[in-house]
Amino acid sequence: MSCLKSKHVKLSYQEHDRITADTQAVTHAAFLSMGVAWHQHQQYPWETPKWIGGLENAKINISLRIYSNKFHVYAGLAITNPSAHEQILQYADSCNDLFTLMIQNKKKEFKERVLLAKEKVFGHLKPDHKLLLDDDVLQQYSLSKIPPGGRQANSHLSLLAIVDSWSCLGIVPYDHIICSTPLFRIFLGVSEYLFCTPGLLDNCIKEAVSETAFRSDDLSFVIAAREWSNIVTYGDFKLYEKKFVDTQKFFEPMFPEANRVGNEMIKTILKRVRDREEESSISE
Repeated sequence: MSCLKSKHVKLSYQEHDRITADTQAVTHAAFLSMGVAWHQHQQYPWETPKWIGGLENAKINISLRIYSNKFHVYAGLAITNPSAHEQILQYADSCNDLFTLMIQNKKKEFKERVLLAKEKVFGHLKPDHKLLLDDDVLQQYSLSKIPPGGRQANSHLSLLAIVDSWSCLGIVPYDHIICSTPLFRIFLGVSEYLFCTPGLLDNCIKEAVSETAFRSDDLSFVIAAREWSNIVTYGDFKLYEKKFVDTQKFFEPMFPEANRVGNEMIKTILKRVRDREEESSISE
């Protein structure tokens, strides 16, 4: 493996299962839920103005990339790994808890919870930390042929919930970056972009409580997250397959283009990760 410059890490099977869950379980649950929510609304997000541009590009790319694969890849990782059960359940709980605060108009409690999650997950980052994603990258990799017409107000509940679930479970995603999948690195990049770009999180918190344009979408997303959690908890491979394949068929026409764009985005992010690791090794 030396010719591939691989790094050897010795792990027990418990450690392996935990790291696999940390870097894959919630990532998959989040974007599977997005796909189901879009499907339920009969929306192709790349054709809907409110889903076009910026963070939406990355979210769409990841979701379609997952649905372009075979269901058993994700079902096996989720259902057969006990560590994944806890995390997927927590993700559904985080979605529900945050959404409840939103519809109850409890801005203070909502803001406190989100900022606590930010501190626990991203608080260790240095001021000169370089984000994995930036505006140029996010705008570049789009499936839409419609030019973005300005940023749409969006709660980004799916991303807030993932960081909240990491916070609740005491997970620091950077601890396992060396073992992470390309999809996880995109997801981490999207999450840190939302939480660490000046002013963006504050706007997101404000819009989550006060704006209602995405409220119906958020409700469908919360329901979808709970459905996936229940399927995993019950260990029902058949139901997992049905829900996955039904949604997969809805998005199937766009898979070739989604994979092409997604591959380019992954190359960009992996290069940034390698550059960051090299800079870190030099400084040490």
